[in-house]
Amino acid sequence: MENKIISRKFRLLSQLMELHGENSFKTKAIANAAFKLDKLPFKIIDKTEQELSTEQGIGKSIASKVWELIHTGCIEDLEALLAKTPEGILEMLTIKGLGPKKILIIWNTLAIETLGELYYACNENRLIEAKGFGLKTQEEIKMAIEFNMASQGLFLYSQAEKLASSIFDTLKEMLSDQHLLSYTGDFRRKLELLSSVELITTASAEEILIYIEKDKRLIQFDYQENKIRTVHESGLPIHFILSNVNEFSKHLLITTGNQQHIALLEQLYEKGVPNAESEEEIYRQLNLDFIEPELREGLDEVQKAHDHTLPNLITYDDIKGTLHNHSTYSDGVHSLKEMALYCKDVLQLQYLGICDHSRTAVYANGLKEDRVRLQWEEIDSLNQTLYPFKIFKGIESDILGDGSLDYPDELLREFDFVVASVHANLKMDEEKATLRLIKAIENPYTTILGHPTGRLLLSRKGYPIDYKKVIDACAANGVAIEVNANPLRLDLDWRWHRYAIEKGVYLSINPDAHRVEGFHDMRYGTLVARKGGLTASQCLNCFDLEKLDSYFSSRKTSIK
Repeated sequence: MENKIISRKFRLLSQLMELHGENSFKTKAIANAAFKLDKLPFKIIDKTEQELSTEQGIGKSIASKVWELIHTGCIEDLEALLAKTPEGILEMLTIKGLGPKKILIIWNTLAIETLGELYYACNENRLIEAKGFGLKTQEEIKMAIEFNMASQGLFLYSQAEKLASSIFDTLKEMLSDQHLLSYTGDFRRKLELLSSVELITTASAEEILIYIEKDKRLIQFDYQENKIRTVHESGLPIHFILSNVNEFSKHLLITTGNQQHIALLEQLYEKGVPNAESEEEIYRQLNLDFIEPELREGLDEVQKAHDHTLPNLITYDDIKGTLHNHSTYSDGVHSLKEMALYCKDVLQLQYLGICDHSRTAVYANGLKEDRVRLQWEEIDSLNQTLYPFKIFKGIESDILGDGSLDYPDELLREFDFVVASVHANLKMDEEKATLRLIKAIENPYTTILGHPTGRLLLSRKGYPIDYKKVIDACAANGVAIEVNANPLRLDLDWRWHRYAIEKGVYLSINPDAHRVEGFHDMRYGTLVARKGGLTASQCLNCFDLEKLDSYFSSRKTSIK
């Protein structure tokens, strides 16, 4: 059982305790434990109950409940509270902006017990009658429910990939070597959100049905027109498309899509997409260069393939270092030294950019000036020890409501680089949010604009911005834009990468890692950057150490 799953169980327990009026001190202790359990730098299941109880903020009582959860799959106190909580109330806890206090009012005062009833009540303006609710709060709850409803049936690519890989490998092992098997559809094009995973194969329907019967994770629910539809136990639909050997490449290309891309190809050949032994040969017959699956989105890729101007897409191996990461100085799990050694020894990278939270981020143990300088001392010491590997002195400086950064210029100028990010006041309209970002971009000490919209996929839309104005401002001020590689963010959206590239703006694939495992998210950032058409030459952290060091230095010396 992973730490995050254990932490979520305790967070739910604290929420239900608050909802049902349990002792406030015990409720707070459980909430604090949930946070602590998520941040532990080791796997909880590897520790004994006694070892866990000695951790600060855990203690015997919490350790006992953790042990109970690991060995029985449940916590008795949580099960008792779940039993007396309507299912609809539990669903409300998943809606952004709805905490136990508000839900208690909705439940007890308005007698609403389902999301459907709550949404209807918002449309009927009933929420504004309740204490603590106004028109603005009602509209925010309504929008959050709508977003939640729209998100149902969608899965993060990172979630689907783990499941799809297991299915693919198991099926490949079962099938004979003469059968062809490939991912296809949205999954093959590496879309960040998926409604299903599709595989195409030359295996027969009987062979696939035998496999489904053996793999207890899958439930068959439909078979028609050369497609077998199944559902994984997680809820993720897995579809098997059946093809003959002679037309496999053609069917692979067509099912990979998307529809707009295929339509553009069909315009070039009056008989439709031709058949050939490989996708490369099909594109050649259409007088086109081969188009990587990630680019097949019906944008400008066909024209570029015709003009021989397709980009040489970035690969994970092009990454030379990692920028925008956190350590125990703010809200990270691993120490600065542990983060650096992992980058150097495990990932074989040339450098680490540390960007702990700035002083405004009190919730994340943001650094005041004295702790910034303490961190710099450790960096200087580590750089001597780890040479030629280098730790760059960075900071994730909060963009305040008026667009200013939350450190004075005197301190900002001493950092090697500055990532400017919004973390609060996310509900500005497009004009105000855009002006806020542009002011931060125009700050001469801003090096990288962090997660530009603040979105959280399937959870938070992010604030609206005028993308062109923001990107134009970055171009005018020589500011790079982050492609936040956390699978929940992937922000800047790949649909705007091309525009940024055209304007000469560098992109930086940043994991925003808070623990060593987080560095691996750079792979997801690379995948989405490929969709945006990014090349290694246009990615800041594909610079080698010497080039990046020079880049940071030249930016600082150019400031008047």
